[in-house]
Amino acid sequence: MPKLTFSLAALLAFVALAAPPQDLSVVEPWVRLPPPGAKNTGAFMVLKNTGKADRKLIEASNPASKVTELHTHLDEGGVKKMRQVPFIEVKAGGSAELKPGDLHVMLIDLTAPLKEGQVLPITLKFDDGSSTVVQAQVRKFDMPAMPGSAGPMVH
Repeated sequence: MPKLTFSLAALLAFVALAAPPQDLSVVEPWVRLPPPGAKNTGAFMVLKNTGKADRKLIEASNPASKVTELHTHLDEGGVKKMRQVPFIEVKAGGSAELKPGDLHVMLIDLTAPLKEGQVLPITLKFDDGSSTVVQAQVRKFDMPAMPGSAGPMVH
């Protein structure tokens, strides 16, 4: 019987490490349907932190693209440019909104075209070693023109 107890304890410890953090939740995850032929797109959501400590999203992955990065947009001389960031901070008692034209999860080099309504699992990894998988629906979104930009964003 001691072997069974040890195995059960080990399993529970593993589940606790792999479980999503209790103080973080993910609301309304979705992926932008890319235009035909496009190889990149973004995923968006709201990360909510009900805990007493600041948290960081440090990594994301998904099965539909070869590369997944955390990104933001910067205004450089009146031109909006996307840039990779090392993490996305979620302040204690606050939230971080990942939205078009701002912070987002970038899906780079899609391995197959995405379809509207498709559900894409995205794994989010946090600074405490925990992770969670969100089910993000692919949906159409027409990006409004950015104020002060005369053309497309530069990556």
